[in-house]
Amino acid sequence: MCKKLTTTIAAATLISGAAFAEQHVAISTAITDIAAGADRHDWDRVRGAFADTVTIDYTSLWGGEPATQPADALVAAWSAFLPGFDSTHHMVTNHTITALSDDKATAQADFTATHRLDDDLWVLGGRYDYALEKSDDRWVVSSMTMTALWETGDRGLVALAGERATEAN
Repeated sequence: MCKKLTTTIAAATLISGAAFAEQHVAISTAITDIAAGADRHDWDRVRGAFADTVTIDYTSLWGGEPATQPADALVAAWSAFLPGFDSTHHMVTNHTITALSDDKATAQADFTATHRLDDDLWVLGGRYDYALEKSDDRWVVSSMTMTALWETGDRGLVALAGERATEAN
């Protein structure tokens, strides 16, 4: 009886561990799709990582208030200025799931974001806090809060990139 109970508990632990690992990969994929998709200007990939409505909070960097908006509007805004940089590189690492249920999750990740325009750089580092929801068979981000911890270079490159992107269109 004891051996059968131990075997059952061990099997249940392995199954739940495998299920957690599968969820972790799916959540990490959504987080990665936002950053890597933006760097590659793959806007469908970025859009696919978001819920239909998303709350974005960049107040630690820009002030103001968090914004809740259709994901399509957010992706349109990003696609209107990010291509104005010569290159960007958003390195999002240390993905950590902080809460997980059947249809909701929260996660954190650290980031370094490098933006290059000619020979000038603006580099920013910090943390993202994410809220995710299950949509059909995948996880999507419904809220993203960026906490800026440091920066170097010229933040004004964002406006210049926006101008360059507008002129190119």
